[in-house]
Amino acid sequence: MNRVIGIDHGTRRIGVAIGDTETGMAFAREAIQRRNLDHDLALVGELCTTEGVERVVIGLPLNMDGSEGPQAQLVRAFGERLAAVGLVVDYEDERLSTWEAGERLAGVGRKARRGTGELDSTAARVILQQYLDARHGPARPPEETE
Repeated sequence: MNRVIGIDHGTRRIGVAIGDTETGMAFAREAIQRRNLDHDLALVGELCTTEGVERVVIGLPLNMDGSEGPQAQLVRAFGERLAAVGLVVDYEDERLSTWEAGERLAGVGRKARRGTGELDSTAARVILQQYLDARHGPARPPEETE
């Protein structure tokens, strides 16, 4: 099992990224427009099936002091529902991930337009890349691997 899905759980959209534990690389995918809990869970489940993954990494919105607030509890409840259908769920500290995503987009000359989901999925990529780096080391270009 090499593939993993990263999620930035927002109130309007769910940012999505796909990563590979072997290469240690993560890539943003199209964000999911939120409707209701059952719809959102079904779409994440379909994506997991399509991508052949059993592990989901969800960004956990911690306060700056490391404590959990109401939004973190909503994220944990979402993760528990995913775990109930057989997915392995891990949580990754997502503090400042949206800010970093905006900086990364600006660094390549892109401005995240409101409502497109690009910022959300870039944040999911930041969260997933952080998770992969912490567990598997930083991604290396293919020519550097042996």
